[in-house]
Amino acid sequence: MHTDVSYLGFHLPHPFIAGASPFGHQIDTIKRLEDAGWAAVVLHSLFEEQITAAKDGRIRHMDPLDPKFAQKLAHFPASDDYALSPDAYAEHISRVKQSVKIPIIGSLNGTSPESWLRFARIIEQAGADALELNLYEVVGDLTTSASAIEATFATIVGNVKRLVRIPVAVKVLPYFTAFGDMARQLDEAGADALVLFNRFYQADIDITTMKVRSQVALSTNSELLLRLRWLAILHGRIRPNLALTGGVAVPDDGIKAILAGADVVQMVSALLRHGPTYLDTMRGGLHRWMESHKLDTLDDVRGKASLQRSDPTAVERAAYLHTLQSWGR
Repeated sequence: MHTDVSYLGFHLPHPFIAGASPFGHQIDTIKRLEDAGWAAVVLHSLFEEQITAAKDGRIRHMDPLDPKFAQKLAHFPASDDYALSPDAYAEHISRVKQSVKIPIIGSLNGTSPESWLRFARIIEQAGADALELNLYEVVGDLTTSASAIEATFATIVGNVKRLVRIPVAVKVLPYFTAFGDMARQLDEAGADALVLFNRFYQADIDITTMKVRSQVALSTNSELLLRLRWLAILHGRIRPNLALTGGVAVPDDGIKAILAGADVVQMVSALLRHGPTYLDTMRGGLHRWMESHKLDTLDDVRGKASLQRSDPTAVERAAYLHTLQSWGR
């Protein structure tokens, strides 16, 4: 029985990758991930705002010391709130690569096709095996069109691919007017993998203070279905590898991801809940499932539940109608 997979050009012993989390902040915790058997590690993100603030003292072209920008920038973290400065991040990658043998994937998080992207080259020079571009933006400008946002993201990916030789994965939100077309544009821009999906962090409102309150909760498998849907639609229709992140809590969740078409599964919340050795549970569940179905390799079933040979639009519409008609029966 073989569970090995290919992702971003790496030959991995199994599909489970440690996604971006606090485990990536320290060399000791990354070594714990390697010792536990994780196939690869994605480091936490370095943010566009960090890089531009360190480079020219500005955040989104605004000077934090200028009183007229104080209110607009009040919600951004102070420089000391980030885990590592840009220079320290590059040094961290270099030290990690000297300490472990598994693939280390650096991460950049941003929204604009500007000079901060040149830090991708620094991450490559520091020794990262690959780069994950984390494109997270909730656009509040009512005059910005969907096509403009999509063009910006495709431009970012294209710019990075021209700057570096290491593989580039792109992690995105699902909330596009037509995500399939967005995936096609990222494919054409040169993305080597798509990571589905970035979590949409939503602020709450504190009724005592009457102010917006940021909060983070670990994901559960209630978030899995949206990701399975788009894996099933995209599998076999685009060139990049497909990775699932978010909503994988137990082995069955990972198996569903592979059936839908995922090459690899990134895990964060389950890792934070249970620790690095939880990988044994995930791999054990996968092995038992493969044995029960007499499967030799994951290639035998990857995408078996995808919509590659169907009309995805018709299938989705039919499922929608069946769901509504079955309600209350």
